[in-house]
Amino acid sequence: MADDQQTSIPLLEDSTPKVHPPNEDEDIVRRVWIESKKLWHIVAPAILSRVSTHSVMVTSQAFAGRLGDLDLAAISIALNVIIGFDLGLMMGMASALETLCGQAYGAKKHYMLGVYLQRSWMVLFICCVLLLPVFLFASPILKVIGLSDELADLAGVLARWLIPLHFSFAFYFPLQRFLQSQVKARAIMWVAVVGLVVHVAASWVFVGLLKMGVVGIAVAVDISWWVLPIGLMAYSAGGGCPDTWTGCSFEALSGLWDFLKLSAASGVMLCLENWYYKILIVMTGNMKNAKIEVDALSICMGINGLEFMIPLAFFAGTGVRVANELGAGNGKEAKFAAIVSSTTSLIIGLVFCCLIVIFHDKFGLLFSSSDIVLQEVNKLSILLAFTILFNSVQPILSGVAVGSGWQSYVAYINLGCYYFIGLPLGILTLWFTELGVKGIWMGMIFGGTGIQTLILLIITIRCDWEGEAKKASLRMQKWTDQKFSPNE
Repeated sequence: MADDQQTSIPLLEDSTPKVHPPNEDEDIVRRVWIESKKLWHIVAPAILSRVSTHSVMVTSQAFAGRLGDLDLAAISIALNVIIGFDLGLMMGMASALETLCGQAYGAKKHYMLGVYLQRSWMVLFICCVLLLPVFLFASPILKVIGLSDELADLAGVLARWLIPLHFSFAFYFPLQRFLQSQVKARAIMWVAVVGLVVHVAASWVFVGLLKMGVVGIAVAVDISWWVLPIGLMAYSAGGGCPDTWTGCSFEALSGLWDFLKLSAASGVMLCLENWYYKILIVMTGNMKNAKIEVDALSICMGINGLEFMIPLAFFAGTGVRVANELGAGNGKEAKFAAIVSSTTSLIIGLVFCCLIVIFHDKFGLLFSSSDIVLQEVNKLSILLAFTILFNSVQPILSGVAVGSGWQSYVAYINLGCYYFIGLPLGILTLWFTELGVKGIWMGMIFGGTGIQTLILLIITIRCDWEGEAKKASLRMQKWTDQKFSPNE
């Protein structure tokens, strides 16, 4: 009997149902899937909206190309040099809202988003007024940097016609960040598409019907860009943002100095990046056989600029996701969002990198049929591939910085890497080697962009994410406690 009892024990143990531990692989796949859905909810519309706004500038040059070489050169200078300088600074200053609005939305302090939006409008409008001399005296400025009198005079006239475009930036970019931080990217996308359609129609009217020439193109650009802030404001005030837009508030007049400092740091951080490769084109224009070299470089920069819309969208998505999670006090989730975004963008970058390498002697045919130009493009293709690869990581790391509020630190990093390492290295390579534009580009990408990406990667890896979540909470408390009394 005892033996029977002993033999029955293992049978009872075997029949007991076993509890399996959770599968970590399945859990990580599920988390990646959930985070990817949140990320692409922002990134996909952001890609289309950025391509649409970028296409406004491209179609303007296409219309100008039908008018004549001088008209094309003048509108290109006005849009790429003067507006390009302005765009980088204003877009950068508006990115302060990605930190504040993103963290406030994550902390569920929804009413503060409208307050931040109004502060940004005021700061950027004042900045627009201060920058007006650049547009009013564009012609003599362009002559100083070496443009011919005829080209500088026409570009200067166009710069004055583009002043309304200049002021539209002060309202559009803050509204874009305001809505983006609430994951309302589809509204931005549809308004951008409407703006592009309006631009094409207006260009046809002013250039084709009214025969206003290149001035008509400038007027069409003004109209199409003002469609953007008007459309976004109509959406926000018309019920699209009931919790975050409750009308104008005196509270927006408080804390303007602190807001200005953060906006200035954001502006410096992004405009230093935006201007960097424009300097490459200017340097190339001073070389022997400059026309061929500039044509080849312009083709590569055109492809890079179009592909760069994807990393820029990831920059926006990363900033929003990191800021939202830090504002909610979820340091680990902010870190995970940064990892998923960086990995996704890197994979996309690698795909485009491989395409450039595979079609290194073919992609130039999209822009030119000149054998000499195509040969130069082929020589630059490997550097274009490396640029695309770096750009698939660097903007996402900058997005992490914006979402975390590190703009002032990154501004110093950008200044040091781009202008104290990359640019001098590019100049030295030009002087002491026979590599030409390839040498300049090589020095600037590996000396500037490469080192900057490495530094940002180290900072991100070593980041104390729980500490950043606490800082975000303190920042929200500080900015929320700022009050303004009209009687003060």
